[in-house]
Amino acid sequence: MRDVSPGDRGAVAADGRSWRVERFAALASTNDAALDRARGGDPGDLWIVADRQTSGRGRRGRVWVSEAGNLYASALLIDPCEPPRLAELPFVTVVAVRRAIGAAVARGDERVRIKWPNDVLVDGAKVSGILLESTRLPDGRTAVAVGIGINCRSAPVATETPATSLLACGSGIFPERLFDDLRRAFAAALGIWERGLGFGEIRADWLAHAGGIGAPIRVRLVAGEETGVFEAIDPAGRLVLRTVDGERRTISAGDVFFPATAGVE
Repeated sequence: MRDVSPGDRGAVAADGRSWRVERFAALASTNDAALDRARGGDPGDLWIVADRQTSGRGRRGRVWVSEAGNLYASALLIDPCEPPRLAELPFVTVVAVRRAIGAAVARGDERVRIKWPNDVLVDGAKVSGILLESTRLPDGRTAVAVGIGINCRSAPVATETPATSLLACGSGIFPERLFDDLRRAFAAALGIWERGLGFGEIRADWLAHAGGIGAPIRVRLVAGEETGVFEAIDPAGRLVLRTVDGERRTISAGDVFFPATAGVE
């Protein structure tokens, strides 16, 4: 069932763009719905929001548990930047998600941190995940679905990743209210980013709220693992790792683990 309220039609965000919102009781995947809209000719600047997902997924095909009471939303962007800049969008997104969650949690600026590349942690446990997926349209443009899941009322148990919910962290915010904060924060972050021209400011915000900077980490790669000290992210958003032999390595993709929580992922 779809619901597009009058207040959601053509709402002008702080970045001057006109965003629409479609809300559903249930969808297989908000990302799939967003990309289907793009293939059908939607011009983008569209949010797809569902009360629950029946086939939610995370990075690398992991199942994303999607019970009612949490927030599941995808923003559809059409040609948001030049192709080489697309890798910056996860950082733009997580900066916005952290801001929205930080505003909902007491002492949020201290407790809400980012784990490379785009997870949000509260008190060291994962409360949000982000999945960006793209497709090339017949006219040559690129459609990007920015999928965001936030545990408002519940969190999965017995996962490799220690998980929590905003409710467990002392915030009773409902997903509808959190979404309003999220879409404003996302529009603001896109405005700062300015199709890549402002990535330096986004990167500085990311680093200011990153978890594990200067501390030992373990990075699980497609083939093997690396351990060392998490030094920074470079201007392209890659993780900079200083290994035990003093070598500095840049890593484009992998799963980060903090020794103190042996499975934060």
